Amino acid sequence: MKALVAVRALLPRRQDYALLPRTWKGDLVAGVTVGIVALPLALAFGVSSGAGAASGLITAVIAGVIAAVFGGSNIQVSGPTGAMVVVLGPVIAAHGLGALAAVSVLAGVIVVAAGLLKLGRVVTLLPWPVIEGFTVGIAVIIFLQQVPAAFGTKPGPSSNAVISAAQAIGTVSPASFLAPVAVVALVAVIMIASPRIHPRIPGSLIAIIIATVTAQFLDLPVTRIGALPDSLPAPMIPSLDLGTITALAGSAATIAALAAIESLLSARVGASISDTGPYDADRELLGQGLASVASGFFGGMPATGAIARTAVNIRSGGRTRLAAITHALVLLAVVYLATGPVSRIPLAALAGVLMVTATRMVSLKTLRSVIGSTRADTVVFFVTALITVSFDLIEAVEIGIAVAAFFALRALVRSSGVHREEIPGPVHEGDEHIAVFRLDGALFFAAAERVLERVSAIRNVDVVIIRMSQLQILDATGARTITDIVQALERRGITVLIKGIQERHLRLVTQVGVLDSLRHHKHLFTELGPAVEHARSHVARAASARNPGKTP
Repeated sequence: MKALVAVRALLPRRQDYALLPRTWKGDLVAGVTVGIVALPLALAFGVSSGAGAASGLITAVIAGVIAAVFGGSNIQVSGPTGAMVVVLGPVIAAHGLGALAAVSVLAGVIVVAAGLLKLGRVVTLLPWPVIEGFTVGIAVIIFLQQVPAAFGTKPGPSSNAVISAAQAIGTVSPASFLAPVAVVALVAVIMIASPRIHPRIPGSLIAIIIATVTAQFLDLPVTRIGALPDSLPAPMIPSLDLGTITALAGSAATIAALAAIESLLSARVGASISDTGPYDADRELLGQGLASVASGFFGGMPATGAIARTAVNIRSGGRTRLAAITHALVLLAVVYLATGPVSRIPLAALAGVLMVTATRMVSLKTLRSVIGSTRADTVVFFVTALITVSFDLIEAVEIGIAVAAFFALRALVRSSGVHREEIPGPVHEGDEHIAVFRLDGALFFAAAERVLERVSAIRNVDVVIIRMSQLQILDATGARTITDIVQALERRGITVLIKGIQERHLRLVTQVGVLDSLRHHKHLFTELGPAVEHARSHVARAASARNPGKTP
C-alpha cells in the first residue's frame, strides 16, 4: 500500500494546472516564445551530436511534451541540450546511429528507476564549484565541437574535442573556409546585438533566417541541413538484446547520470527565480526518464531539462505546464509545415548559434565569485573544468566531488582538536598532577590519530579529565580513539575521568566501549566542578601512597 501511494505521488495531478484559469494567456505567449528560441537550438544540437537535425527536432517535440506532463516542475522546458550532445557524440561515433534509440531508452529507464527510488535530492550534494567547473567545461567542448562546421571542414578523428578541433583546422582549405566563417560571424553579430535592441527579440532565430536568406541569395558554397521528414516517424521499440544492452550499458549509465544532474539543476534554478512553487525532484526524474524513453521510440535523443529555455519561459510569463507543452506544439508545427525552408539552413549558421550559446554559458561574474572565494574552491573548480574538457563528464563530476570532499575533510580536521586547559578557580596543592583536556569540533577518522598522540603523550600526572561537552561530531573511530586513550592511560596508572558526554553521543560511546574502559562507573561526570574535586582526591591519595610518613 505504501509503495502504491509513493508511486501515485509521482504521477500527474489536477493541482498541476491550478493556476491555468488565470495564467493561460501568458502561458501560451511564453510557449510560443520558447518554441521560437528552441527551434535553432534543437536543430543545432541534433546536428552537433551526429544524430541529425531531425533527431534534435523530434526530441524537442516528444520529450518536451512528456517531461512537461510527467515532470516535477511547473515551468521546466526540456529537450536536447549541449551537455547531452557532448556525451552522446562519442556514443554515436563508436556504435553508429542505430544505437541512438537503444541508448535513449536504456538511459531513460535508469532515470525512471532513480525517480522511483527517490534519489532526486542527491543533486543537492553537488558542491557549487563542481557545478560551475562542469558547466564551463561543457561550454568549452560545445564551442570546440563547432569549429569544423565553422570552417567548412570535417571533424578530426580524435574523440577529444580540443584535439579534434585542432585536427580539423589543419585540414582547412583557404578557398573554402571564407564563406562558412562569414556566416558564423554574421550569426554571432546578430545574436550579440539583438538583446541590446530589445531583450525579448529571439536573436538566434533572426540570425538563422538572415544567414539562410543571405546564403541562398548569394549562392554561398556552404553545407546545408538537407532534407527533413515532414511528419513524425512512427514509434518503434528498439532492439534491446543482451549484446546491445551490454555494449551500451556504460554509455547509458553516463547519459542517465548527466540527464538527472542537468535536469534537477535546471529545475532548482527555475524554482529559485520563479513564483510558481517548489519542484518535486523525484517526480522530475520520473518525467525526464519517461521523456527519454519516448524520444528513443521516435528516433530522438535522450532529453534533459534546459536551463536557458526554462529561464526564457519564466521571463516570458510562463507559469504552468501549458507553456512547455505549447513550446513543443510550436516545434511540431515546424515539422509538418516548414521542413522545406528549414532544410536550407547552413550548418555554419547552426555552428554560430552554438558558439554564442556556449560563450553565454560562461558567466564572468560567476567565475570571479568562484575564483575569489577560497583557494580550495578555486582548485575544485579548475580541476572539474579541466577534466571535463580533457577526459569525461561524469569522471569530472566524480573527481570534482572527491577533491571537494578532501578539502572539506581537511578543513574539518583543522577545526577540530584537543586543548589542555587550566583548572578553573583557586590553585590547590597537587593540581600540577591533574591534566584537563577539552575535545573541540569533530573527532572522527581523519582527526583521531592526532588526538590520540597528544593525550597519550602526557607525563607526570595522576589524573586526566577529558571534557567532551564541546565535541560536535563523533564517529565510531573517534569513540574508539577515546577508548584507546582511556585504556592506555589507565595501564600507566593514570586515572581517567570523563566529563560532559552529550546525549546524542551516549549510545555510540556505550556501544564502542568508552564507558566500560573507565576504572569505575563514578568516573563519568556531567559538570567540571565535581570532576575536579574527585581528581584532587585521587591526587591526594596518590601523594599519600608515595609518601606514607607525610600527613596530607
